[in-house]
Amino acid sequence: MSVISLLLQLIVILATARACGWVLRYFGQPAVVGEMAAGLMLGPIVMGALFPTLHAQLFSKASLGGLTSLSTLGLVLFMFVVGLELRAHDGVRAQLRSAGYVGVLSVIAPLVLGIAISPALYPTLAPAGVGFWPFALFMAAALSITAFPVMARILKDRGMTRTSFGQLSLSSAAVVDVFAWILLAFVVALAGAGEGYTGLLKTAGGVVGLLVALFFVVKPAYAWLLRKHAPDSEPSTTVLASLMIGLLVCALLTEWMQLHAVFGAFLFGACLPRDDRLLSSLAGRIEPISIVVLMPLFFALAGLGTTPDALSGASLGAMVLIVVVATVGKIAGGAVGARMAGYSWRDSLATGSLMNARGLMELIVMKIGLDAGLIGPELFTMLLVMALVTTAMTGPLMTLFVGRAAKPAADSAVVDATSPR
Repeated sequence: MSVISLLLQLIVILATARACGWVLRYFGQPAVVGEMAAGLMLGPIVMGALFPTLHAQLFSKASLGGLTSLSTLGLVLFMFVVGLELRAHDGVRAQLRSAGYVGVLSVIAPLVLGIAISPALYPTLAPAGVGFWPFALFMAAALSITAFPVMARILKDRGMTRTSFGQLSLSSAAVVDVFAWILLAFVVALAGAGEGYTGLLKTAGGVVGLLVALFFVVKPAYAWLLRKHAPDSEPSTTVLASLMIGLLVCALLTEWMQLHAVFGAFLFGACLPRDDRLLSSLAGRIEPISIVVLMPLFFALAGLGTTPDALSGASLGAMVLIVVVATVGKIAGGAVGARMAGYSWRDSLATGSLMNARGLMELIVMKIGLDAGLIGPELFTMLLVMALVTTAMTGPLMTLFVGRAAKPAADSAVVDATSPR
């Protein structure tokens, strides 16, 4: 592929992502919804149907290698920052019992429903050679995910970050992430282990070994490095290079262990010292290039991986079923959990609505499933539509249940590490 072709692809993708993001933000949606929609517009469903010749020339399969590599790098950097942001903040500690109710139920309900609908989806949507249980467990994980960053951004924009149900939702999302990502890692390991359960045990052993190395060797080493060479939490170029090398090594190891590179990136970020100033400094350096430049490439490749077949006939019915089950499972599970914790029905339903936001995290799960061969283009398209619909409905549902609060000045500095993803 020529440099001119790659640059032209980048220009088209970034311009479309920005334009769609601006349009959707005008209607009160997070920018990520517009960028996800931009991926669909650049795919075969819209651009491929309206301008087939141009689409085939601009995004030919032979020319996508560069975009794929850049988007993978964007994912690795993004998940590194997500891992950095993972911490047991005061809201989690103070509401651990309530967050446990909401988190567990908002995972169990869509998980059970995902497994329940899998027998209807498996015969026509599972790729050849994929067993029922890996397929069903992946569906369970895909329907269980919650997008913490999108949720945090919605709360911040509405001045609801410090409300009781806002703190409950943020704390619960941390619980959901633990359950959903462990399940996803298990499913990917099960699918990727060519030696069956023996291979799965080897992969599990490798992950345990990596965790031990990260938290008992790598974490103290980087803590010393940061104390010695970045006492003000502003890493020099040498320290930043050391962090990037560690990040890429961890991503490489999990990819080699038949897991996705994003798991290694997430774990490396999670093992670094808990320092808010370091987080702010690294996020300020990494997020602009990751979120603004590289992640739109991921959205575009997601759109290019869709198929119009998912929007017709029996497939359309399956897609509607997935959207309904995903929505009902998350909202009902989150609302019942909040109600059990003693919250009013209005706050409980608002909490369930926030747990239903999926955003970019769902696309990452889908990409992992597609790369692992657990799903094909048709189901990938359905899950992408589901992610768009459930994320887009979060704001309106919040307005319905608790209204649109004015943003107090005190909230302006809260959740400053979150971006509209």
